[in-house]
Amino acid sequence: MTGPVAPFGRVLTAMVTPFTAGGALDADRAAELAVRLVDAGNDGLIISGTTGESPTTTDAEKDTLLRVVVEAVGDRAHVVAGIGTNDTAHTVELARAAEKAGAGGLLLVSPYYSKPPQSGLAAHVRAVADATELPVLLYDIPGRTGVAYETETLVRLAEHPRVVAVKDAKDDLPATQWVLSRSDLAVYSGTDALNLPLLSVGAAGFVSVVSHVVTGRLRELVDAFDAGDIHRAREINAALLPVYTGIFRTQGAILSKAALDLLGFPVGPLRLPLVEATEEQRAVLREDLIAGGVLSP
Repeated sequence: MTGPVAPFGRVLTAMVTPFTAGGALDADRAAELAVRLVDAGNDGLIISGTTGESPTTTDAEKDTLLRVVVEAVGDRAHVVAGIGTNDTAHTVELARAAEKAGAGGLLLVSPYYSKPPQSGLAAHVRAVADATELPVLLYDIPGRTGVAYETETLVRLAEHPRVVAVKDAKDDLPATQWVLSRSDLAVYSGTDALNLPLLSVGAAGFVSVVSHVVTGRLRELVDAFDAGDIHRAREINAALLPVYTGIFRTQGAILSKAALDLLGFPVGPLRLPLVEATEEQRAVLREDLIAGGVLSP
């Protein structure tokens, strides 16, 4: 049993963005984190996504961050740049800048707040996909953007030669199955708790947040599934449930940074409107990570 076509690899981390104690971008720590994640088994990294606090980093910071990560691991992993905004012209500018900075692909979230119709979504995607030669990973997360890609829209967009995949955080398994059956789009799980269910219907892999701390076990899960050892894949998935729950008891970037700190790899504070995990949240997270086998009691 072999895995599906996976244009950006199988296990990718939606990487947090390290900041200094004073709140500035910490490019050196970003490079160190990228190396740490790839060494752990990631074959792709998403830079400036949701977990990377992209709404609060400047265009210049996004460019610097992408360049340092490409320099650090670009020869060993797919480096995908988050470039989505709710302004098509601005998104096109970010896409072209990412191509110049050496990105291997683009993560394109659907425009948020504006709630465009499906025709507007499609026009937005095509404008961005036409702007560079990079492959595009759509990001379908209606809980954050306010609008979902309908199946028909995704099927039509899949006809574009550079629209190759979708990060699926819609949590609608029936809809995902229709997309898989009617298009060549590679589907990546964007909800960690649905990693195994999505593999079972043909997903290519994961764009994960919990992979900040359990990359090796997610890789093991994928390998077991590909080998036909479904029992083992289910065992690994069940053992990871406390981690899936723990990292998302509040916003994922908050607890991902807290988890890395608990593991002895601090990556600095968050930018408002996100705030640091409270001591109570850190204590609960520690218990979650112990239950999930990440930390020792």
